Amino acid sequence: IGNARWAGTPLAPILEEAGVLEKGIEVVFFGTDTGEVAIRDVKMQQNFARSMSLADAMNPDNLLCYEMNGAALPAPNGFPVRLIAPGWYGIANVKWLKRIEVRDTRFMSLLMARDYVTIREEDHNGETVWVETSVGRALIKSAPAKVTRKDSDYSIIGAAWGAPIDRVEVQIDQGPWAPATIDHSEEAEHAWKIWSLAWANPAPGEHTVTSRAVSTTGQIQPAMDDPLIAKKHTYWESNGQVTRRVRVD
Repeated sequence: IGNARWAGTPLAPILEEAGVLEKGIEVVFFGTDTGEVAIRDVKMQQNFARSMSLADAMNPDNLLCYEMNGAALPAPNGFPVRLIAPGWYGIANVKWLKRIEVRDTRFMSLLMARDYVTIREEDHNGETVWVETSVGRALIKSAPAKVTRKDSDYSIIGAAWGAPIDRVEVQIDQGPWAPATIDHSEEAEHAWKIWSLAWANPAPGEHTVTSRAVSTTGQIQPAMDDPLIAKKHTYWESNGQVTRRVRVD
C-alpha cells in the first residue's frame, strides 16, 4: 500500500450532465474484471462491482481517474480509467471501469452484501444482536512502521490516515502517551500523515511501541480492547491501535 497523485475528471458533473432521476438512490461502478460467483446452486460470471449512495457519489472529491503520479494510469492500477473515492477504503476505488449505473434500489452483489461486510456484536437491552454493514469510508488509524538508529538515539516513524489528523501519540512499554511530531512538509487532504518520535537511549531488550491518532474533531483511534474492535468479528475496517515489538541490542 502507499500514496499516489491522482488526476482525472470529477465524477459529479458527469452524473449531473447525464440527468440523474429523482428516484435514484445508489450509484454502481462496474469493472471489466470478472469472476465466478456461486449463490446456492447457481454459478455465474460477474463483473467486479461496488456501489455507494447517490449523495456519496456526488462528493466533489470523487474522480474518474486516468493519471497516476503524472503519467498515464498503469494497467495494473486500472487503465484506462478507474474510480478514485478519497476517504474510502480501497475496495471502493473500482479499477478498469466500464460502466456506471444509477439505481432506485439497493445493489446487493456478493461483494456488497457478503464478502466485504463488517460483522459486529451489539447489545440491545441485554440481548446480543449481530449487525452487518458494508465496508465504506475509511476509519481513523495510525501505525508505527519502523525504528531507525543513529548512534545511541532511536527514532520511531509511522503514518496516520483515515480522517483529518490533529495529533498522534506514542506509548512505549505501557508508559505515558507522548506527542509525536507530524511532518507537514508535503500536505494533501487525503494523504498519509508521516510522524516521528525521538527515542533517546532505550534500554537493551524487547520493547513495545503503540501509536494512536486523534482527529481534528476529537475522535481517538480505539484500543484493541475497545468494544468497537473487540466485538468486531471480521478483518475489514480494523482500525484498532497497532503495537509493534522492537528489540534493542
